[in-house]
Amino acid sequence: MANLIKKIIELFKTNTSGSVIGIDFGSSAIKVVQLKSKNGRAVLETYGSISLGPYDELDVGQTTNLSVDKLSEALNDLLKESNVTTKNAILSIPARASLIFVIELPSSIKENELPDVVPIESRKYIPVPISEVSLDWWIIPSEEQYLGKSSDDSFKNKKEKIKVLVVAIRNDIINKYKDIIKNTGLLSSSFEMEVFSSIRSSFNRELSSALLFDMGALKTKLSIVEYGVVRDFHTINRGSQDITNNLSKSLGISFSQAEEIKREFGLTGNPADRNIAEAMKLIVDYILSESNSVVLNYEKKYNKTISKIILIGGGILLKDFPALAAKNFKSEIVIGDPFNKINTPAFLDNVLKQAGPEFSVAVGLALRRLQ
Repeated sequence: MANLIKKIIELFKTNTSGSVIGIDFGSSAIKVVQLKSKNGRAVLETYGSISLGPYDELDVGQTTNLSVDKLSEALNDLLKESNVTTKNAILSIPARASLIFVIELPSSIKENELPDVVPIESRKYIPVPISEVSLDWWIIPSEEQYLGKSSDDSFKNKKEKIKVLVVAIRNDIINKYKDIIKNTGLLSSSFEMEVFSSIRSSFNRELSSALLFDMGALKTKLSIVEYGVVRDFHTINRGSQDITNNLSKSLGISFSQAEEIKREFGLTGNPADRNIAEAMKLIVDYILSESNSVVLNYEKKYNKTISKIILIGGGILLKDFPALAAKNFKSEIVIGDPFNKINTPAFLDNVLKQAGPEFSVAVGLALRRLQ
């Protein structure tokens, strides 16, 4: 079936000049999406993913910490298997290799003073010497600015703090991905934090506050977004691998066996064995409880309501997870559909809709390069 889909996508392709690929380095898999701009619209040319576990003598689904050479090997294999035809690439920087936080500065600070002020203030949040990281930052617009009221002088006088979103990425991680680019012969001069790629592919024009809930294998990332801007970010150190690990320990079976059971039965479990559902729900309930606390704290602090939860990441594909999330958050639940933003073969609609949550980062990266 996979080979058939690849052959039909080949027929759907047009001239590959001007094509771009978004490459998402996850903790357990690499995902790629190749797009091309045609008549002002992004067109899907090919996509694919590869599990990293076997490159570290681990099971499919297990997280890894591979060397540059092994990651380069895996990426090269994926590019060949997916029939990628361009070297024009943009790579993601995973959240686990960076820090995202918000600092507040006095309104007296001028924008041209930020390059001096931000690094000093950021030292409070970064556990390594500031010389070992690269910083980037953006002033978070106020709600009044979004609504076109920023010209009101009386408002400016009342403004007490400037909020700045700061991203810190370890220099050794940047160098690692530069080495991968060199090893694979790709052409890329830019990277992007995965959260920003996910927002680009998952959000439309939401006016109210929304939560982007991204469950990967190693961690679950929570981004509270208003008007397309990240206003709060949190990481929960649990992910889909923890669900499988807990199931493996509870039943005394291997990781691969637990992974098969998880995929087959989902959160309802096997009626013949209640331990299956209980073992999985123990981890899921923890993730949802922590997420709910983040939402409630934000709503209380800013007197706002988060009305929509957008689910992405491979972990949310667990059977019955969206229904359980809806009960936990009591908000509108939307499953991310990044392929909806691009032209795709009609016969692949159902396949891509199901796979979409896993490819949010890769699609978002490619869209950025096209733009």
